[in-house]
Amino acid sequence: MVDTDIARQLEIIKRGSVEIISEEELVAKLRNGRPLRIKAGFDPTAADIHLGHTVLLTKLRQFQDLGHVAYLIIGDFTARIGDPSGQDKLRPALSAQQIKDNAKTYQRQVFKILDKKKTKVVFNSEWFDAMSTSEFIGLCRHVTVAQTIARADFKKRLSQNEDVSMLEFLYPLLQAYDSVKLQADVELGGSDQKFNLLLGREFQKDYNQPPQAVIMMPLLEGLDGVKKMSKSLGNYIGVEEKADVMFGKVMSVSDELMLKYYELLTNEDLSDVKSMHPMSAKKKLAALLVAKYWGQKEADKATSDFEKTHQEKEFKEVEVTMGAVATDTVPLIDLVDNPQINLKVLLNLKGKNDFRRLISQGAVKVNGEKAGDINYPLTADGREYKIQIGPIRFARVVLKRI
Repeated sequence: MVDTDIARQLEIIKRGSVEIISEEELVAKLRNGRPLRIKAGFDPTAADIHLGHTVLLTKLRQFQDLGHVAYLIIGDFTARIGDPSGQDKLRPALSAQQIKDNAKTYQRQVFKILDKKKTKVVFNSEWFDAMSTSEFIGLCRHVTVAQTIARADFKKRLSQNEDVSMLEFLYPLLQAYDSVKLQADVELGGSDQKFNLLLGREFQKDYNQPPQAVIMMPLLEGLDGVKKMSKSLGNYIGVEEKADVMFGKVMSVSDELMLKYYELLTNEDLSDVKSMHPMSAKKKLAALLVAKYWGQKEADKATSDFEKTHQEKEFKEVEVTMGAVATDTVPLIDLVDNPQINLKVLLNLKGKNDFRRLISQGAVKVNGEKAGDINYPLTADGREYKIQIGPIRFARVVLKRI
C-alpha cells in the first residue's frame, strides 16, 4: 500500500507523463526517504529555449518542490553530435564557441523555472573529455548493433535507404553513461527518447548501480497545433520573447492545445480550468506564462494591452434595435441562435451548451444582475436589455412584439 505522502508525490509526478518505467521502482525509491537524484539533459544546440523545452524543466521543478535534487546536464560534449531521436538526418556540427555561447544562455533561462539553490548543473564534457580512447571505445561493449538499429527512428531511415552516421549510433551510449556518472535515481526525457532512457538503465545495471526510473513526457505541439514546437518551423514561443509577443502567441493556440499547455507547463488545477470559458482560461494561461518569465507587472500590462488592442475590437458593444418576436416574452437561451439577434455571434459563443455553462457559472448578467436560469424571461415590449459576459463581452438588445 502506498502511504499518503508518496501518493501525493506520485500524483504530481505522474501529471502529464506518457509513461513511467517503472512506477513500482519509483515508489520503492520514494520510500527510501532520501532526496532522489533527478536527471534531465539539454544539449545547447540553439541560442535559446522555447516552451517545448520547458516541459521537462517544469517536471524537474515539481521534483524540486517535493524535496528532491535536480541534476541539470548541459550536454556540451553530446551537442557536438546532437540527439538523433526523431531526426531524419545527421544534425549539423556546431563549433566549440557556439556550444559555449549557447550553454550560457541556457543556464540563464532555465533558472526562470528551476530553483537555483536546489539545482546541480554539470557539463558532460567533464568526464568525456577526460576519457581515454580505450575507455571511450569500451562504452560500445554495453550495446549491440542489433539493439541500436532496432530503434524506430533508425529502422525507418534504414528502410528508406537513408544514411545513419556512426556518430548517431554513439549518442545513446553517451546519454546512458551520463546516468552512470550521476548515479541518477530518475531520468526525465521526451517520449521520443525512450531508447536512450532505457539504455541508461542497462548501463547502470552493468556498472552495478540500481537502474534509474524513467519518466517520459509528451512532445509539446507548437502554435500550429500539429508539429512539435520548433524554432526551425516557426511555431515556437521563446521563453525570452517580449511579454506582449509571448502573451499574443499563447492567445493564438487552439482551445484543445491550451489545456495541454496548462497540464504540462503549469500546476493549475485542470478541473478548474475546464470549468472556465475558453477565452478567460486562455488569458489566464497567457498571464501565468508571462508572469513566470517576466514578472507579474509585465503580465498585468500584457493582459491590459491585449484587451485594448484585440478584445475590445472583437467584442465591442453591439446594439440590436429591432428584434421582432411572436410572443410576449422570450427565454434568454433562445436568443443564442435567433436569426435576427444571434447572440452566438454577438458574444462569441460556441453555441447553446456554451451559454448554458456560462449561465450556470454565474458569468452571464442581464442589466447588471446574474441570469440564474437559461429561461430568464425577456419581455418583448421595447425594453432594452444589456446582456453581458465578463467585463468586455456585451450586447444591447431591444425586443418588440410583432
